[in-house]
Formats: sequence, structure tokens, C-alpha cells
Amino acid sequence: MKTLEHIASELAGYDPQALTADMVNTFLDQLVEPVTGTEEVAIFDALGRVLAADIISPISVPPHDNSAMDGFALDGAQLTPDAALSLKVVGTALAGKAWAGTVNPGECVRIMTGAIMPAGLNTVVPQELTTLTGDMVSIPAGVLNTGDNRRFMGEDLMQGQPALQKGELLTPAALGLVASLGLKTVPVLRRLKVAYFSTGDEILSLGEPPREGAVYDSNRYTVFGLLTRLGCQVIDMGVVRDQPQALEAAFVQAAMQADAVITSGGVSVGEADYTKAMMKKLGDVAFWKIAMRPGRPMAVGYLSRDKLASSAYKSSANSYEINSNNIPPNTSGAAVLFGLPGNPVAVMVTFLAFVRPALLRMMGCSARPTPLLRAQSQEVIRKKPGRTEYQRGWVSTAPDGTLQVKTTGNQGSGVLSSMVQANGLIVLHHTQGHVAVGEAVDVMMFDGVI
Repeated sequence: MKTLEHIASELAGYDPQALTADMVNTFLDQLVEPVTGTEEVAIFDALGRVLAADIISPISVPPHDNSAMDGFALDGAQLTPDAALSLKVVGTALAGKAWAGTVNPGECVRIMTGAIMPAGLNTVVPQELTTLTGDMVSIPAGVLNTGDNRRFMGEDLMQGQPALQKGELLTPAALGLVASLGLKTVPVLRRLKVAYFSTGDEILSLGEPPREGAVYDSNRYTVFGLLTRLGCQVIDMGVVRDQPQALEAAFVQAAMQADAVITSGGVSVGEADYTKAMMKKLGDVAFWKIAMRPGRPMAVGYLSRDKLASSAYKSSANSYEINSNNIPPNTSGAAVLFGLPGNPVAVMVTFLAFVRPALLRMMGCSARPTPLLRAQSQEVIRKKPGRTEYQRGWVSTAPDGTLQVKTTGNQGSGVLSSMVQANGLIVLHHTQGHVAVGEAVDVMMFDGVI
């Protein structure tokens, strides 16, 4: 495990008081490591899990040459480009079993989609292109080439070849692929365990009566949704007050169980020092000012289990009331810490831009980052060079078929309604300035993420 000092020393131009968004991701890529530990799970339990080993195909898919459609199977050598062909139908090949007859020149076999190609036949003419009279079928000239509408054995996967590779995220399509190989279970990495809590005396839990100067905690629920959608094992620790004992107990309990700990609030300049002080006391933590909007303040690092073990609040933390679903202790050397800002939209943006890619790496996922889409701005967007901005936007299709995007109103970091109305984030990069109407911009789409 690299220390923060070591990682920083390897990054040219690293400045914790003025980090670019790109450097944040570069730093986090060095900070986190994939979890260890595997299990075998049934296909129905494998969605969203990460493969722990290559899956080698035990069979060829399909296992035989077969028909791609309903029609008539024939020897394509009989086709001529300028003349119609009339063939005698001598049988029917059904899906699920081989047709055992013999086909002579001038003959063909009626065949169903998926049926094994009879011996000596290599072409299928769709039934809608033919005329059937009694047991004779007529095929017009020029509608067919030799080999048309035949699926080859192993066309999808050949026996002995890798079907899926270690580190792949198991999507619905991947589950279908595994099932097509006849496999009931798959080897996966264990779920990533992530604990999270909100901090602040001004934060109200749901069910508490309103009070002056206080706000209801929304971050707890957006982070829950983001982590659950990602497939993490979630440890919800609720709201923790700005009190040293409560914060220390929460950090200890979280880090003793989780691979990663996410907090919201308490990392901005001018906020109460208790959260930052406790992070420093229990781990190796850096406090950043990121050149971005919304966001900017963020804390990252490790919560050391050696320090946690000596904490005065270890015993009280063991009884700290959380929704942990009896998750066993984490015995590795440290938990990774992500201290996010307190404003609701800033929490979501920093999670999507930085935390989500880091957690995917911790999950052992080898997936490449989702590419940004390009869309034409429908409005002027004002932006100063020198920071990356993430503006909430709505992408739609213009009448000419091109993608277009517009912002969704008030872009304040506490305005969740404009996040709900968006289907993506307009990413205005560090060196980029004002955007003109019709100018192409990058968009990070939400679909499949939140």
C-alpha cells in the first residue's frame, strides 16, 4: 500500500490546494487496489458482480451449423444467377434434433429456425421468398447466394476459448452468455463493502421535526442509491454529530467493517474542525481543493486499522447502532476514505467524477470509463478557464438527428431539483471557456449510473 506522500511525489505538478479533475483521478487510481476474496454464485445472483477468473467455454455455441430462419435448406451449388430453381421437398428439419434423411440433387428440406443443417446442405432460402406447390418449392433467380442464412458451429463461441475475462462486470447480456454455455454458477470477487454517513449538527434525520437553521439529510439517500446501483455492500451509518466522541466512534466502526468509508460534510474551509481532525488522528489523509464546480473540497486517504485498534472508542464503537446487516469485520490494513463536500449536488458530482471510478477499481472491475457523448449546446454557457465544471443538462435528439443539450435551470450546488430534471452532466473541461450556441460539448450520461 502506497502512502499519500509517495503517490504525490510521483505526480508532476501535484498541488493539494489546486488540483485539476484529471489529476484527482490519476491520484485515486494509485490510491486504491482491488479487493481479494472470491465466491461462487448462481447466475441469478451474479448481476452486477465482477468475474474473479476467466470463463472458458466448455462447448461451442452454437454446437452445430444451423438455420438462421424458417425456410428451405439446400445445396447452394445448385443455384444459378439467372434462372429460377425448382426443388422437391423431402422432409422437415425441426429445432432440437437432427434430421436423419438423405438429400439428393434436385431436393431440399423444409427447415425451422435453429434446426441443425442436414448433411450436405449449406444454404437456407427464407420461406417468404419461395412458392410452394405440393411437394415442390420454387426459388426465384437472384434472391440467394450460397451460404446465406446459415449459422456456423462456434460462430458465437468456440469450445476452449475464453468467453468472459476476469474483471468483467456481469451485465444482463453476460448472464445470458454464461447460461448459453450451460453453466449454473460463476466465480466472482466478493462484494465491496462501503460504509457512509453524513456529518453536521444542522442535519436532520427523516422523522425529526423541522427546526430553525436545520436541513433534512438528502446526501445519505443519494449516496445509498449510488452505492446500491454500483453493486456495493452498503453499511448505512446515518447522521453523526459534530462531536469528537461520536465522530471517532463512527469512523472506527465504519473502517473496521468496510473497505471504503464515505462521508459528506465537514471538509470545507471554515467548517468545524472535528471531522478533519478525526480523519487526521485515525489515518493518512490529504485535504484537497479541486479546481472544479460544484465541489472543490474533498478529503482522501486511508483510515489505518492500527490506529483504529488503539482508539479509545473502540469498545463503544462496537455497539454503535448501524444498519450493517451483520457484516463481518474487515481485516485488511486500511480502509480507503472519501470525504465529500456537504452540498447535495456537489456530493453527487464528486461521487460520479471521482469516487465511482475508484470504487470500480476496488471492485476489481476492468471496465474502461464510460465514454463522454458529444452534443451541441442549445444555449450560451458561461464558464471561466482554470476549472472543470459539471453542469446539469438534458440531452435530446434534434430534428436533423444530431444530439443537443441544454442546462436544467439553477446550477446551485444545493439545488437537487435541477439534478432530478437532468439526464447527464455537461462536462466543461479545465481549459475551456464560454460555450456558444451550437458548439459541441462533452456530456456524462446518467443512464445506468444513477
